[in-house]
Amino acid sequence: MNSYERIYEVVRRIPRGTVATYGLVARLAGNPRWARVVGYALHVNPDPEGIPCYRVVDREGRTSRAFAFGGADVQRALLEADGVPFLPDGRVDLSACLWEGL
Repeated sequence: MNSYERIYEVVRRIPRGTVATYGLVARLAGNPRWARVVGYALHVNPDPEGIPCYRVVDREGRTSRAFAFGGADVQRALLEADGVPFLPDGRVDLSACLWEGL
């Protein structure tokens, strides 16, 4: 299994209503140094319906400014539809919804 396939397997497991960080996905995929690779993999997501890449945010809870499927507002809307809470400054409330990968 290549690195992208390992990343996609992790992202498929992120439950609705939670998010993971790029670093967490990298660690769970087998290499904590792959955070940037996670971003590349998600940008070319072959199955947006089955691989919920919008559930991955940066370590501070920020959504992507260059979200591949329509911009940052689209990512936020998808997360809000999942029930993910946001802080007043626009970041995801990681203390309330960070997936631990268990």
